[in-house]
This record gives sequence, C-alpha cells and structure tokens, in this order.
Amino acid sequence: MENVKKWSSSNWSTLILVIVFVTLLVSPDAKAWLMRQVASTGVLNSGMSRSEIKDDEATAIFSYADFTLKDPSGTKVHLYDLKGKVVFINFWASWCPPCRAEFPSIQKFYEKYRSHPDVAFITVNLDDDPVLGQKYMEEKGFTIPFLRPASAVPKTLYDGTLPTTVVLDKKGKIRLHHKGLADYSKDSFYTDIDVLVKETGL
Repeated sequence: MENVKKWSSSNWSTLILVIVFVTLLVSPDAKAWLMRQVASTGVLNSGMSRSEIKDDEATAIFSYADFTLKDPSGTKVHLYDLKGKVVFINFWASWCPPCRAEFPSIQKFYEKYRSHPDVAFITVNLDDDPVLGQKYMEEKGFTIPFLRPASAVPKTLYDGTLPTTVVLDKKGKIRLHHKGLADYSKDSFYTDIDVLVKETGL
C-alpha cells in the first residue's frame, strides 16, 4: 500500500490522464463534451453553397420530396409541404457522441429561428428504439421537434453517416450537406441562413 501511495504522489498527472481517458471511453456525455469543445472552434463546419438553381435541376431536387416523417403522436410531416421555406434537417441518434456534442448548438439555432415563418426544422431520430431518443431529449431539456422516418430515407439526404445535416433553400435545392459534427450556433451560420431566407422562393 505504501508503494502505491508513493507511486500516486509522484505520478499524479499520469493518474489524472488515465482517469480522464477511461471516463471518455465509457461516458457518451464526456465524449460529447470534448467533441463540443472542438466543434466550438468552427474548424469542422462547412459553408453553404450559394449557386443558383437551374430549371433543369427541378426534377432531381424534388426526387426526395416525398420523404415523410411522423411525430410521437403519429402526425405526419411531408417534406414537399415545406417547399418555399428554408429547411434545416438533422439526422441523429442518442447513442451517437458527435450527435450529442452538436445538439446544444442545434437547440440554440432552433430557439433563434423557431418563430420565423420561412424556416422549418426537421430532426430525424434514428435510434432503433425511439423511446431512447425521446428520453435523451427530455433529460437534456431539448425542445426541437422529435421526428421519425415514416417512409424510406432518400440517399440524397442521408447515406448512413451520423450526424448528417442538410439545409434546403426555398426552392428545395441542397445548399448544405454536412457529414459529422458541427456547431450551428455560430453567427456565420446564422448569416448564411439569413441569406437563404431573403432569397426568392417559388
């Protein structure tokens, strides 16, 4: 025991690093916290495309327009009905540390624009058991709409990487398609959204 005490007193920094490392391995929230610190620098964020839509792209753009979701009460949301709005779509799961890391920034973004008539939010939960996703949101106090796929998820929007975030302009064109962690509470992101809001819709 005396040897352990001596080793601990002379190697306290190593001991702390080991404890931190083990915590990061076993705790999704700890992993999310670390990832959130990295995301807050903005280095993982990608910018939006400002290219204009062409008439011959209309069919390709709305190839995913029949994508349907439903909320916990069974009420359905059709992506096609949101044409004419800037649509923020986030695919996530409660077991996914990068999803947990970016969710607070999505909540801030939602709180800023939730009342804007030209902005719509779709957060697509992909937990095998939706109860886990709902429980996570309740525990963290997130108020973003909880939606689940009610039809096949178009590969144009999501190909299996979590998290994935897509922003559609008012014409339905994909202006952001970001795979992985990002911070959506940055002023630069809000500026991009404001630009899309001001663009002509239908």
